[in-house]
Amino acid sequence: MTLLGSLLHPAHPPAPHLDQLIPSAAMPGGEVEIRGTHLAAQNGILPTATIGDVAARLTMTGSVRAMLRVNDGTISGDIALLKQNTKSNLLPLSVAVPLADNLNPVANPAMDVDGNLYCTLSGPRGQQTPVSIFRIDRDFQMRPFAREILNATGLAFDRDGYLYCSSRAEGTVYRISPAGAVTTYAEGMGIATGLAFDEYGNLFVGDRSGSIFKIAPGGEIFVHATLESSMAAYHLAMLDDGTLLVSAPTTASHDVIHAVSPDGEVGVYFRGLGRPQGMAVDTKGNVFIAASLAGRRGIVRITPQKQASLAVSGPNLIGLCFTEDGTAALATRDALFHIDLQTEGRPLF
Repeated sequence: MTLLGSLLHPAHPPAPHLDQLIPSAAMPGGEVEIRGTHLAAQNGILPTATIGDVAARLTMTGSVRAMLRVNDGTISGDIALLKQNTKSNLLPLSVAVPLADNLNPVANPAMDVDGNLYCTLSGPRGQQTPVSIFRIDRDFQMRPFAREILNATGLAFDRDGYLYCSSRAEGTVYRISPAGAVTTYAEGMGIATGLAFDEYGNLFVGDRSGSIFKIAPGGEIFVHATLESSMAAYHLAMLDDGTLLVSAPTTASHDVIHAVSPDGEVGVYFRGLGRPQGMAVDTKGNVFIAASLAGRRGIVRITPQKQASLAVSGPNLIGLCFTEDGTAALATRDALFHIDLQTEGRPLF
């Protein structure tokens, strides 16, 4: 090869270099953006990618940016790009693994003090399912927990270990003992959906017509706040200062998370999400929400300074709850997944 030819077509092209993954966690089917250098094709040959020892598909490549899709069956591992016998450095990707399927959550799962997870089999509105709530034990065995709750929707635990469940078909909130005994706790809650407790034991109940009810520990019921008639109070989460966060998916392109003060005043906490749904809060006050951000679906992290970024990439996400040791349970339309986010969830009380 001539000197000119060797300059134009070096025998050893620069190896790809990876600087950052956005985000660094994904569901199967999610897409991860890779930023770095020398990521484009060389002499017409596209680079290939692996996650651990498993091949992954690049959906787009450029000199400093590439997009990678996480295939079904992939587990957490290091991402590498290979190009003409050169290999990049490695960056770790956390991949969600399945916990349970054949479910139908429409809001967040919930975890008890012993680390057991609870998730609904909600079903179409007005249709009874054989089991309303399943429990996924620490040994990953899924067992029926509660029955005969029509369209089980929102879940929340109180400080005594009782699980509360709303029925969007009946407008009823049920109280369920640790042994699975179901009793009626409150009725007349409209289209009852999201549930959240404050530090004083008050239970807040979202209504898809826009009302937010407050049930005191003694059983007294108040209308705590009312959103605009076009806004549904479907998903609820509580901040340390007593601010209640409210979200619901609409047809708008820039949906909001509402903030309701302890006095019932309604404001905007964050604007700019697509179809926001279930939320959870970590010990640093970051809000994690199932939503789309800039056209990409997954779990969005919103800092107390209102900076938003994608924390987990993935389709069909409905909600989440933090579990143990920095991990989280993610709910899709029909399953639960487990993922390491290295994030500690906010204590419920």
